[in-house]
Amino acid sequence: MSGAEGKLELERIVFIGRTFEEYLQMFNLKEADLVGGRILDCPAGACSFTAISNQLGSEVTAADIAYYYSADELADKGIQDIEHAMSELEKVQGNFVWDYFGSIADLTQARNRALNDNTNDRRQTPERYIPVVLPDLPFNDEAFDLTLSAHFLFMYSDRLDYDFHLRTVNELMRVTRGELRIFPLVDLCCKRYEHLDRLIVEMVHQGFAVEEMEVPYEFQKGANQMLSIRRMKPQDNR
Repeated sequence: MSGAEGKLELERIVFIGRTFEEYLQMFNLKEADLVGGRILDCPAGACSFTAISNQLGSEVTAADIAYYYSADELADKGIQDIEHAMSELEKVQGNFVWDYFGSIADLTQARNRALNDNTNDRRQTPERYIPVVLPDLPFNDEAFDLTLSAHFLFMYSDRLDYDFHLRTVNELMRVTRGELRIFPLVDLCCKRYEHLDRLIVEMVHQGFAVEEMEVPYEFQKGANQMLSIRRMKPQDNR
């Protein structure tokens, strides 16, 4: 599907995002790693990574099915979603590690900050925010040096099958010249994605270098690893 045909109904979209600082830890990045490169955040949702990174001199593109809707529509939706998510979170606080965020109040503040940064940046530079329907992307081959994909792949394995995951990872790698990083590696029940080893074997078979890496971020219990998939350079094969 593409264009309006792929547009989800607004009420089916959960528009909540992470902060730039969370991205650095989730993907084990430093600010210096971002400068000068072309980066794709997909799906980017209400995250502030694109907004803050571009202020620091990076060239980041955000892609998400939600961007078929206007910044104002999504801002309103995001406020409602944060409020609902925080009320639900109070019932399952034990599923989370409260080191990074000291309380639900701290978490709420971070989610609202990410939403505000995202909304303001999209209003100012809408060309950075591209509506897409995975597993298809409207970008050229190897258009980005680094691609980041957070809180989508693997998390919804109860409703997205292995074929979808494989096609999406292949599409993300198609548009990536260097490395794809995916976080986290668990589903909503905090269990490692059941087909992860199968997917890793397939990507290695295609000639990519694949590595599971621990990261300095854990909010959902057990969600402290990312998957790195890299294009092999000629010297890597020696």
